[in-house]
Amino acid sequence: MSATHVAAAQGGGQMPGAPGESLKAFRSPGRGPWKGASEEEWNNWRWHLQHRVTTLAQLERLLPSLSAEERAGTQLAGSKLSLAITPYFFNLIDPDDERCPIRLQVIPRLEETIVAPRETTDPCHEEAHSPVPGLVHRYPDRVLMLVTDRCAAYCRYCTRSRLVSNASGYGFHPDVDRQLDYIARNPQVRDVLLSGGDPLLLSDHRLETLLGRLRAIPHVELLRIGTRIPIFLPQRITPELCAMLRRYHPLFLSLHSNHPRELTIEVREALGRLADAGIPMGNQTVLLRDVNDSAEIMKAHLQKLLLCRVRPYYLYQCDLIAGSAHLRTSVRRGLEIMETLQGHTSGYALPTYAIDVPGGGGKVPVSPEYILSRDKNRVVLRNYEGSVFEYPEAMDGPPPVKAPPPA
Repeated sequence: MSATHVAAAQGGGQMPGAPGESLKAFRSPGRGPWKGASEEEWNNWRWHLQHRVTTLAQLERLLPSLSAEERAGTQLAGSKLSLAITPYFFNLIDPDDERCPIRLQVIPRLEETIVAPRETTDPCHEEAHSPVPGLVHRYPDRVLMLVTDRCAAYCRYCTRSRLVSNASGYGFHPDVDRQLDYIARNPQVRDVLLSGGDPLLLSDHRLETLLGRLRAIPHVELLRIGTRIPIFLPQRITPELCAMLRRYHPLFLSLHSNHPRELTIEVREALGRLADAGIPMGNQTVLLRDVNDSAEIMKAHLQKLLLCRVRPYYLYQCDLIAGSAHLRTSVRRGLEIMETLQGHTSGYALPTYAIDVPGGGGKVPVSPEYILSRDKNRVVLRNYEGSVFEYPEAMDGPPPVKAPPPA
């Protein structure tokens, strides 16, 4: 049964994809083919992990419209990046649209086997910046800790597909003791980002143990968790998890959402629990062809994030990961979208458009040109409407005229 039919049967109205939909409306995907699950089972995040879609046979049964490209891609996925989709997230897929923006993100395609020029398995050169296995130290004051190779579902454009799911035989096994020892011995490290894989797949106990050990290092000021769990598996965001996380402030959460359809009633409630626990949240969106490469979709998505109390943080150009060319847009298109957004939505809704440059150079922000010229006397600018303005340039150093002495 399609998600649309389930919503109608439950009185949920139109689902995303239906004519006349509002991109910013919050809806529930329903239970779809898993309608036999009990209330307790459906709200249990471990049940969703146990019932993920992981095989071609399951896909063919649940998605009769599977295309030849999807079928071939799924057959080959086990050698590159495993297939896994939670029941909850699967129900967001439009079964009648091969170019469905949810479907494109999680169902393998034959195009993944094509490696375009300059694509690599480690486009950001993380390995070259790893002083100990699983820890990336690219920027002076912060490090990335890879704490697991597992995710609730696998994005087909994943930058770490070489190690995530271990389908390629990478054999990633994080050595947390060595990672923590490195951080403790490097006092310039003030900011630690936990990622992987997805750290929120760890049990509450394991995650709290890790956070506690990090908090015991005096020079570690800021903890961050990079996660897609609230999107793939909102059931994981339990009151118990939120109560535990709030004990380790300042702690930030870096969310990953790409399309307004992903922001459902369940996701809004899960993010609300995190926000109520005092956890600031920023979202990192990846610009993807046929997923979010339109100004209308991007604007709705960014504004909908704010409604969920999440600040749009980065809009990333898709990394040059091997087999991702079919999902990558041009930088020109990204700049066009950013220029369209400027002046037409609140500043809080504007992310930084950035490229994680090949070769390990880190994130470089890119933006449309608003400064037309600049000299020692003035700056000439254009605004979002194309109108031109001048701003007088201030002199550096002490003011040219001293203030008169007090009377």
